[in-house]
Amino acid sequence: MRTKSLKKNKINVITLGCSKNVYDSEVLMGQLRASGKDVTHEAPEAEEGNIIVINTCGFIDNAKAESVNMILEYADKKERGLVDKVFVTGCLSERYRPDLEKEIPNVDQFFGTTELPQLLKALGADYKHELLGERLTTTPKNYAYLKISEGCDRPCSFCAIPLMRGKNVSQTIEKLVKESEGLAKNGVKELILIAQDLTYYGLDIYKKRALGELLEALVKVEGIEWIRLHYAFPTGFPMDVLEIMKREPKICNYIDIPLQHISDSILKSMRRGTTQEKTTKLLKDFRAAVPGMAIRTTLIVGYPGETQEDFNILKDFVQEMKFDRMGCFAYSHEENTHAYALEDDVPDNVKQERANEIMELQSQISWDLNQEKVGQTFKCIIDRKEGGHFVGRTEFDSPDVDNEVLIDASKHYVKTGEFAMIKIIEATEFDLYGEPA
Repeated sequence: MRTKSLKKNKINVITLGCSKNVYDSEVLMGQLRASGKDVTHEAPEAEEGNIIVINTCGFIDNAKAESVNMILEYADKKERGLVDKVFVTGCLSERYRPDLEKEIPNVDQFFGTTELPQLLKALGADYKHELLGERLTTTPKNYAYLKISEGCDRPCSFCAIPLMRGKNVSQTIEKLVKESEGLAKNGVKELILIAQDLTYYGLDIYKKRALGELLEALVKVEGIEWIRLHYAFPTGFPMDVLEIMKREPKICNYIDIPLQHISDSILKSMRRGTTQEKTTKLLKDFRAAVPGMAIRTTLIVGYPGETQEDFNILKDFVQEMKFDRMGCFAYSHEENTHAYALEDDVPDNVKQERANEIMELQSQISWDLNQEKVGQTFKCIIDRKEGGHFVGRTEFDSPDVDNEVLIDASKHYVKTGEFAMIKIIEATEFDLYGEPA
């Protein structure tokens, strides 16, 4: 017996995990809308609809637990008659489908990362090939993610992504330009280029690294003012990209380049194909080619065999390089990865202590770098109004993961979704406070 009335056949898509999943959910929703379906994204409970699609993450333990808990929550709601159907897709489903089907039989169907047509069929919709890049974006109207390739060919020992996303498949430049033009027509001003590995872009379809060519094409798209690069692999980075970044005002002086570690013995075991010397040179070349660029990275601590000496090398490197932005994660021992054969010998409490130590170090670096911005004026995009502040970002900040610029809404007005020149008047470790210049 249903316990509350719901509008029939409203599909609620719930997204867990990274920006690649956000993109996939947007494509799914665009297809559903084109088939005349009533679709919403993470609607509040009273409006969430009777058909649930959960797009899961299967990357590391915490993310997997969050995805499993979400599936269990909606399986229970189905049991209680609060929703009619529950479908699960995404990386967790790709990686653990047999286990999930056995453990959570109340889910109607599980789908992998490449089964969009089958998922649409289960939802009573047809896959429309002609909907090239037409998505129902879930981000604020001024920015959108642009997924330029799927999958990864790198052999990193700790990473399960190739198990869940397969080999690298690049999208053509023509398709990405067309998609970007559509986004620009809908008011998008900032493209955030994402992939498992931007550095590899083009090698499969053009037999050469083609990120530079793609950027040359995207800067010509009318209406796009900022183009931001996320997830570039350090080995084999196409250096022509830096020359274009310096020359083209539309390309943000920003790069996200996950380094994971810097001790040579750990890099070798991680199968990263680089060394401390090569990485240090690469970062110095970046800063020489594009003075003032912001470099974001992510690091892993507690990898099997990481000694105190390895960790000290990493700390010294962080202190020396002074990254503008950083995330640090405790190593997660993942089945079927190359590193799973190694002994997970760093205790959990030590992993967490090391992660905290790195982030404390980074927070001081970030505080120092932010103080240098006080008194300067930056072009900012205003993403939203939240509480008593308008919230924006400089070109050196990506949404959700980096610094924000807060403008007191009781004293100043700036238009959300638009650019504004903002003078920084105060700074903390991870936030800047400003006023219209």
